[in-house]
Amino acid sequence: MSRKYALGCCSMKIIREKLFFKKACCHHAASDSETQNEESEKRGKGKKRKKKNENKWVVVSNLPFESCKWKENPNRYYDCNKIKTTKYTFLSFIPKNIFEQFHRFANLYFVAIAALNFVPVVNAFQPAVSVIPICVIMAITAVKDVWEDFRRYQLDKEINNMVCLVYSRKESDYVEKCWKDVQVGDFVQLQCNEIIPADILLLYSSDQNGICHLETANLDGETNLKQRQVVKGFSNQNTPFDPELFQNTIVCEKPNNDLNKFNGFVEQPDHKRIGFGSESLLLRGCTIRNTEIAIGIVIYAGHETKAMLNNSGPRYKRSKIERRMNIDIFFCVGLLFIMCLIGALGHGIWNGNFSERPPYEVPDANGNYLSSALAGFYMFLTMIILLQILIPISLYVSIEFVKLGQVFLIHNDIELYDEDVDLPIQCRALNITEDLGQIQYIFSDKTGTLTENKMVFRRCTVDGNEFSHQENAKRLETHKELDSDDEDWARHQHFALPVIKIEKPDTLKQKNTKPLRRCQSARARFQGHSRKKSLGRCDSLQSQVAFSSTIEKDVTPDNRLLMKVRDAALQIESLASFPSAKDTCSTTSVTDFFLALAICNTVVVSTATEPRQRVTAPPLMKPSGISLERIHQLLQRLKLANLGQSFSLTQSSSDLGANVNAKNSKENPAATDSCNKDDISTHTCSNSTDGDYDGDDRADAMPSTEMGGASLDEVFGSVSQGHLQPEFCYEAESPDEAALVHAACAYSFTLMSRTPEQVTVRLPQGTLLTFDILCTLGFDSVRKRMSVVVRHPFTNEIIVYTKGADSVIMDLLEDPAKADINMGMKLRRIHAKTQKHLDWYARYGLRTLCIAKKVLSEDDFRKWANFRREAEAAIDNRDELLMDTAQHLETKLTLLGATGIEDRLQDGVPDTIAALREAGIQIWVLTGDKQETAVNIAYSCKLLDQKDTVFTINTENKETCESLLDLTLEEVRKNSNVERTKWKFFGISLSSSLPASVAPSPDIGLVVDGKTLNVIFQGKLEEKFLELTKYCRSVLCCRATPLQKSMVVKLVRRQLKVMTLSIGDGANDVSMIQAADVGIGISGQEGMQAVMASDFAISRFKHLKKLLLVHGHWCYSRLAKMVIYFFYKNVSYVSLLFWYQFFCGFSGTTMIDYWQMIFFNLFFTSMPPILFGILDKDVSAETLLSLPELYKSGQNSETYKLSTFSIAVLDAFYQSLICFFVPYLTYKDSDIDVFTFGTPINTISLFTILLHQALEMKTWTCFHWITMIGSVLLYFTFSTIYNAVCVVCNEPTSPYWLMEDQLSDPSFYLVCFITPVIALLPRYLMLAVRGTFRASPILKAQQLDKLPKEQRELEIQRWRSGKQATPSTPMASPSDEVDRTNSNLHVSQFLGQAAVTPHGNNDTQGLSTPEMNHLRDWILNGEGNSSTRRWAGEETTAANSLARPCPGRDLLEPTRIASPGPFASHLTSDNAEELTPGSHRRSVSAVTL
Repeated sequence: MSRKYALGCCSMKIIREKLFFKKACCHHAASDSETQNEESEKRGKGKKRKKKNENKWVVVSNLPFESCKWKENPNRYYDCNKIKTTKYTFLSFIPKNIFEQFHRFANLYFVAIAALNFVPVVNAFQPAVSVIPICVIMAITAVKDVWEDFRRYQLDKEINNMVCLVYSRKESDYVEKCWKDVQVGDFVQLQCNEIIPADILLLYSSDQNGICHLETANLDGETNLKQRQVVKGFSNQNTPFDPELFQNTIVCEKPNNDLNKFNGFVEQPDHKRIGFGSESLLLRGCTIRNTEIAIGIVIYAGHETKAMLNNSGPRYKRSKIERRMNIDIFFCVGLLFIMCLIGALGHGIWNGNFSERPPYEVPDANGNYLSSALAGFYMFLTMIILLQILIPISLYVSIEFVKLGQVFLIHNDIELYDEDVDLPIQCRALNITEDLGQIQYIFSDKTGTLTENKMVFRRCTVDGNEFSHQENAKRLETHKELDSDDEDWARHQHFALPVIKIEKPDTLKQKNTKPLRRCQSARARFQGHSRKKSLGRCDSLQSQVAFSSTIEKDVTPDNRLLMKVRDAALQIESLASFPSAKDTCSTTSVTDFFLALAICNTVVVSTATEPRQRVTAPPLMKPSGISLERIHQLLQRLKLANLGQSFSLTQSSSDLGANVNAKNSKENPAATDSCNKDDISTHTCSNSTDGDYDGDDRADAMPSTEMGGASLDEVFGSVSQGHLQPEFCYEAESPDEAALVHAACAYSFTLMSRTPEQVTVRLPQGTLLTFDILCTLGFDSVRKRMSVVVRHPFTNEIIVYTKGADSVIMDLLEDPAKADINMGMKLRRIHAKTQKHLDWYARYGLRTLCIAKKVLSEDDFRKWANFRREAEAAIDNRDELLMDTAQHLETKLTLLGATGIEDRLQDGVPDTIAALREAGIQIWVLTGDKQETAVNIAYSCKLLDQKDTVFTINTENKETCESLLDLTLEEVRKNSNVERTKWKFFGISLSSSLPASVAPSPDIGLVVDGKTLNVIFQGKLEEKFLELTKYCRSVLCCRATPLQKSMVVKLVRRQLKVMTLSIGDGANDVSMIQAADVGIGISGQEGMQAVMASDFAISRFKHLKKLLLVHGHWCYSRLAKMVIYFFYKNVSYVSLLFWYQFFCGFSGTTMIDYWQMIFFNLFFTSMPPILFGILDKDVSAETLLSLPELYKSGQNSETYKLSTFSIAVLDAFYQSLICFFVPYLTYKDSDIDVFTFGTPINTISLFTILLHQALEMKTWTCFHWITMIGSVLLYFTFSTIYNAVCVVCNEPTSPYWLMEDQLSDPSFYLVCFITPVIALLPRYLMLAVRGTFRASPILKAQQLDKLPKEQRELEIQRWRSGKQATPSTPMASPSDEVDRTNSNLHVSQFLGQAAVTPHGNNDTQGLSTPEMNHLRDWILNGEGNSSTRRWAGEETTAANSLARPCPGRDLLEPTRIASPGPFASHLTSDNAEELTPGSHRRSVSAVTL
């Protein structure tokens, strides 16, 4: 079980006790002994489950068996609800922990060495002493493990002892029981704001419609409410649910970890089956919201619940340094073997020089001496024991401490803390922090990762007429350009004076509206709704709702579309005679379009007050002056006007009608400028107001028609200003749904209430229209659409409203060929125009959705409903049957229009991507969005540069794909070779014959789709694909499935042998995150699935910049230097013992006391490298962020590689020689004993090793001084005390009073001063020479850090300007562009029309200029001159072609400024630059099939 989930449950426990229960005890729980006996019996028989139910999960009520023994209960085979996430028990801890630690090779090695030392023939130390090091190391690790397990035990105990209400037959009431005592088959009563203890099938809800609302924040982090429906057959209960009357049998699927899949049926005593699905399952860990009481039966309990099955625990990953370190350890093993072999051979040679047996050789009991070979073998084992510390035993424990310290510093970095969502960075993996500094490839999702996942309504098209919403674009641009000072002021205004409420008029001109401020953005906290009652939060006046920030919910209507909505209402009002078919069709199209936006969703309408309650009935409002009966009569007359046509065919007005509307809007500017919004609320919950407009101006624009004593103008004014509008909160399951509902609300189609049976919408007239909901077909990733079947309240027609992806909806439309000629032509024109608008939306980067409808007859719906009920009741192939019924209904649709929703780019994304690319990191985007949308976002976030040549490969044929890859590779290689063979020497261009390196070309981009990826993987074209990507600076994979994402990551990681990082925010990114070396989840608005599967979790993509460039660089540099230092330290110290063997006859003795040797590595020299690995900063954070190229040192493993490791080992040998032979030459002719000779060597070695550490340190703090000085003081203190009290500790020699004698000898001080200087002199000279003659970028950056701030910034600017002045590729001149265009055209002629097609060199980004916006709308709607309209007709005829040149553009014409929009050909270079100062240059070469 995840720790976060446990903490969430424990925090909710306190709230629930305060709200509902007085005591946290279990009064009616079974006794402990009985429970334990039952559990043990159940576990013992767990393997003996009935074979007949192997594939099914059968649950019955426990009430009939309450008085019986547990073994008679049919549910006895299922787990109880007690959870246990601990690994150890009191008895199993020691053996199990030791067994786990023996999985580490180093621990096993040292235990074997310690055991070998107990053999008398080969022992080198006292046996008991040799066990101390490994015991200390394993004890430290065991303490850490037991502490972590104890924390898990405490969390388990708190969760298991939480209480809930379970029905008892003896008490005939619900009694309190602990969670751990809940069993499968128990009836549990849940109350509002209570956490669900197990997976429960919902059988009763206090809601009159059988609805129960859940908040799944504790499970997946999603803050929006989910609806759960009572099982059919139990929903229509007039009396409270009685568990004792429940005699049904529940049959469902066995426990699995799929949160969205659950099928089964309830079998009644008469063998009638009632099917149910995941919509009736309450998952453990979720919270009941907006429902007073819910009752259900437990289906899965304990570790069989879906929440527990999804908890696989943290994954163990081995970092790159750890893998490299294991190789070096084997090198040390080989070095140890060589040393021991030399010792064994030396021992044999030494003894062979004696003419007779030396006196120190003792024969055995029989008087026999050991043979030379056997003596050499024993000496080999003795040398292994003596030199065992050549393998750094303390390195592993030190690395764990260092990584914990690094994680602590990363977690507490204030710059990685997101104040909006109150979230710091989460480090979920503790063993791969250094991998953050070696990343070479980044694979990123787009939606929610590069973008905010805040869906903002931007544009729409209705019946082929496009509406630009320029005023809304201005509002969004104003919001985007708000500076930080205003943001701080806004935050102060928002939080400093929370009690003051500023009243504003109901109607406010848009031009007087203050700019939106970022503080008004209410980002949802993923750890749950901030409800005061449930979570006890008091930091805000109102709770936060998902997808309801100010920028999302406030939409400024488009003037022309608002006039069409108004005209539709006026036409209904003025139907004194039969109107023309054109007018009626246009009226119903606009009305149906916004009705579909308002009701084709699962949005929950709730009150804004605390606690929020679902709105099931529309609120009372002031009468609007027009009755429902009158509206009913008008709709009946409208229906009669369409006698010759089907009501389902909703057509648009002609182009002439559009021009008339545009003309009216131009002639009456007051009518268009009067459109305004209600006051922008600074609270989270939106005030559900409509897009109102002033009545006086409207009266001047168009005369009103009297009806029933009140004109429609008066009705509009009364609706917008007169009635009291209640405050609503729209709680949606996705941001797209929320954006569309808010857009409909802006046009006065306001969603007022929703129940499972009905949905109420307020029309612009103020009339409440209540639709009966007959069926709702939810959205799924296979159908890519959702539908709602409703009955119109006046016409009684059954209407299907559908919205979904354009790639799906456009194929489901009614065939125009089956209609009459005029109607067919009109349908084709609408489809072509809508498709053109959709393509333009996608190129601009908008998310597109198509809106359609269909009218069903009573017989057709009755037949379909019967099929649907049979599919819902099925237990086998239920999902397939439900899919078939949905697809059968969603056919022959009538297109109403389409919407363009902008997923806004996150702050800092372009700068972050530019910095990461400058750091040498290749960035790929793997997304499921449309290709045009992904490409546009790539340009916006600087993933693709304006000068890039982008190759787009779309094919489903293997041979074609292979040919395109070969031709593209040939072209790219040719361009790459030409560019990289140009050299300049003193300004003179020279050509070189050297081959070009396979480095990413700075002007090549690649775009592939999901179908092409399938061909690549299935056709064994991975090598060619990877070869092509090596030349590309960016790669975009569009329309990619989650499986394809993970396959791409695995392909790059395994084939290219590079370090990869995947970052995403949704459940579809989990496989990609787990496949990479480092996985990063973004805790956004798509839940917690990505975070749960990640190694690190951040809240913003921009945090990746500092996480990698700063913390990644630091972690790698610190740990790499520390690992090398440990190898150096151990080799240096062990070599002292090895050199001594040449002077002791290779006898395996030492000149240093055993205790000194043990404490040397464990205590005297252990703390400085650990502190160095945690706190050292070779370069400051500011410099690392300013110079991203410094990150390349980690990518190239410059700090820890074979050369640095070899130099460290050689330096260790040199220093050991100096530390040994300088004291040896000093005391050569003296009569000192062995330990007196070894004490200066040990002291000198300590000084040398610590001073070597000091040379490597770049940051000095008080902690560094304390550890360095403390290590020396600890050494002398221990040695003095030990030598003073130890008289006979090491027979036959004695260390008694050695240190005291040495401290009184002046030669000791002289040797201890001179020897470290001589030993460290080469190291110091190497560092000095390296920094003088050939300074690396890191050394230059270190020198910059020593400069004053102003001078440092100036030098950094010079550095960067110098890099930019000498780019790797020369800038292209205009003539070069012409040559390049012709070159690409040559390839196009070779490949044919379906191959390479060069596009324009420029594109306009954004809608920042009103003139450009107007020009786009003017051309998109066909309102230009005759040549423009003629071109539009030609475009329509070519709409079905697979690949076509950019419209209005001659392929041979080297145009400098072009745009993807159809208006590009009418712009000259100068005019385009005037209109769009921020336009981008693009040279795009698309390889398309």
